Amino acid sequence: MNLRSIAFSNLRRRKARAAFLVVGVLIGVATVVTLISLTSAMRVEAQDRMEDYGANILITPRTDELALSYGGVSLGGVAVTGRGLTEGDVRRIGTIPNKKNLAVVAPVLLGTVQVKGRPVLLMGARVKDEFRLKRWWKVDGRAPQSPGELVAGHDAARALDLQMGDTVRLQGRDFVLTGILEETGSQDDDLLLVDLAAAQRLLGKPGSVSLVEVAALCSGCPIDDIIAQLSTTLPVAKVTAMREVVQSRIHALDQLRTMSLVIAGVVLAIEALVVFVTMMGSVSERTREIGIFRALGFRRGHVTRLILIEALAASVLAGALGYLAGMATTYAVLPLVADDSAHIVWLLPVGLGALLISGAVGGLASLYPAVRASRLDPTEALRAL
Repeated sequence: MNLRSIAFSNLRRRKARAAFLVVGVLIGVATVVTLISLTSAMRVEAQDRMEDYGANILITPRTDELALSYGGVSLGGVAVTGRGLTEGDVRRIGTIPNKKNLAVVAPVLLGTVQVKGRPVLLMGARVKDEFRLKRWWKVDGRAPQSPGELVAGHDAARALDLQMGDTVRLQGRDFVLTGILEETGSQDDDLLLVDLAAAQRLLGKPGSVSLVEVAALCSGCPIDDIIAQLSTTLPVAKVTAMREVVQSRIHALDQLRTMSLVIAGVVLAIEALVVFVTMMGSVSERTREIGIFRALGFRRGHVTRLILIEALAASVLAGALGYLAGMATTYAVLPLVADDSAHIVWLLPVGLGALLISGAVGGLASLYPAVRASRLDPTEALRAL
């Protein structure tokens, strides 16, 4: 018979105390695993949906002017100034090393057209990309689906007295109004939106764009690297990061992670306390047994290792069960705090971490009870027999 067999025998004989110890550690480990899994899944979801919040990088023609009006393009009245970019430049954006971090690349051409004798701002865009970039846009009707259709901003439609289905004549070409943007409180309310190729023909600027809006995913958020790569790839352009947008996203994700780590720390402290109290009670309960071991020749080190083996065995078992319980809880809770796009990944490091942390907490918390047990005077323990 060795120390391990004695320790396991003690755990089997004291099933209630062993179960209390396992359950106490299990709850702690399951809580920590749930927090880590939930925050990881929500972080991945947030990174995957960063484009929902609009552009965080703006590419405009390089110019000496500082004033900006619409999306970073300076407008004199409603005339766009500065040398425009080209669709070739837009294609080169997709060649940068960090291209996987670019969620949406939306080129825009701006100019003015006459509608019913009034100058109106015209936006030409890749309609699907523009609506994907500006998820907050809500349309009464539908977005354009062909080059002969357009959407009007709220104020533009009201000023021009446009109704759904009206034919709007732009530069001698007819467009059908398929939708009206709900009021946004921005310059989007004043524009007419058409397909990019149609706008290029109307404005006589084939292949030209006025600016490019980019939504970059912030996984690790290498925003400075992306800016440098875009600047190198497009030397004729000015690349600007909307740092307030980026920093607010990073801050929100960091706050979520910090909060989960703080809660995990508190839970681990409570878990350690449970182990400590349980093992101290076990040592006090087994004073006579330990005295007999010492009388039979067990050294202090043997007694210490015996108590530690019991605590470690129960803690590691609780760690394994806690990991499974934590993942099951994550599956149950995630649909309540995230949408269907969030998914859970079974990470081996989290499972190994659960085992290591539970073992470490159990071992450290039981160290003092083990040392205390080893210092019991065998004569005092045997005197009570």
